[in-house]
Amino acid sequence: MSHTDGSLPFPDGFTYEAVGATHEGHCPPGFNPLHVRTRIGEGVDVFERAAHTVLTWEMHRAMGVGIQASAPEASPGVDVTVTLAGLIKAPCRVVWTVNEPRRKGWAYGTLPGHPECGEEAFIVDRTGDGTVWLTVTAFSRGAKWYARAGGAATRGLQHAYARRCGVVLRRLAGDPKE
Repeated sequence: MSHTDGSLPFPDGFTYEAVGATHEGHCPPGFNPLHVRTRIGEGVDVFERAAHTVLTWEMHRAMGVGIQASAPEASPGVDVTVTLAGLIKAPCRVVWTVNEPRRKGWAYGTLPGHPECGEEAFIVDRTGDGTVWLTVTAFSRGAKWYARAGGAATRGLQHAYARRCGVVLRRLAGDPKE
């Protein structure tokens, strides 16, 4: 990753150093890990619907989260601003994507102004038996005073958000017969 004009010590304007660490499932020292896996359904059709729903921001929008993205689909370098509760703006940038026959998704990292510091990945995969899963993996720590003050409560909200991603994706893309 290249450095910006030197005003920030981190790659490409991100607010943390370990850009891309979620790709390998790595949680850097000093960050809180998150890993939530939810069964979405079974089969190729469910996998393709789920992957499309995640890659096009549809899952996030269906959760009631505001999404402003510089492209209609996740790809490296796309800037995304997530708005929570209509008040909290969280600027991010897509760090990496994966587009394999049985695994699709992306991760974004935090930019200046985000209440947290870290990275979050949303991956849809289809296992050998055909089961489709959403895995949300992240590492973070508070960047703004209110995120730091929230401590364990903030982490609890992050886990609840990740679980809700799975519930919403299952509703949008899961097998309607299930």
